[in-house]
Amino acid sequence: MADTYLITGANRGIGLEMTRNALAKGHRVIAVCRNPSAATDLAALQAAHGASCHIAQADVCDAAALDAIANAVDGAIDVVVCNAGAMSARGGVADTGNTAEAIGSVLMTNMVGPFFTARAFFTPLSRSSQPRIAIISSYMGSQQHTGSGAYFYRASKAGANNLMVTLTNELRDQGIAVAAYHPGWVQTDMGGASADLTPQESATALLARFEALDMAHTGCFINYDGTPLPL
Repeated sequence: MADTYLITGANRGIGLEMTRNALAKGHRVIAVCRNPSAATDLAALQAAHGASCHIAQADVCDAAALDAIANAVDGAIDVVVCNAGAMSARGGVADTGNTAEAIGSVLMTNMVGPFFTARAFFTPLSRSSQPRIAIISSYMGSQQHTGSGAYFYRASKAGANNLMVTLTNELRDQGIAVAAYHPGWVQTDMGGASADLTPQESATALLARFEALDMAHTGCFINYDGTPLPL
């Protein structure tokens, strides 16, 4: 059965490949990105799939823009994928890239963005027979991760995981399943060319996880391959 997906950060990397994968499976996608006019690969998907692919413009830090997209949705959204993300300075405590502006940007995008997205699309989600919220996090946000550096990227993903738990607690009685996912180390602008997985491999695995998400798995932090991860 075809589902309707809402995917943020859909113009490149994992988001673009999740959009491509979902459309290939016959699903409908509302593909959200900040600058559709520059999203040439996304435009090509829309040209190939017609009405099944709708491109919408919003920054996930802009609650009003997300609300406007949601208010234009007549039917149900089955899966909200909070994928848009940003990287902060990668160094240690002496990294001068950790400015107030840079820290605020990564925290807003990676933590507040999923909250604004989940809140905006709550009504169309509630029309679905199997509503799901998938937050793309990172194992770097786990309290068990032993790496150092990238302080505020790690903090933002830990915050996203905590947000997932709080959403789970609030939405469980309404039958909305919520989970956070580690996409793996992926060959994107953020992950670099030496990463383990291609965006296509990560996206294919993640779509399989979203399809399996139900109330038995709500509140979980899950690796792209389906194994559980510690928060």
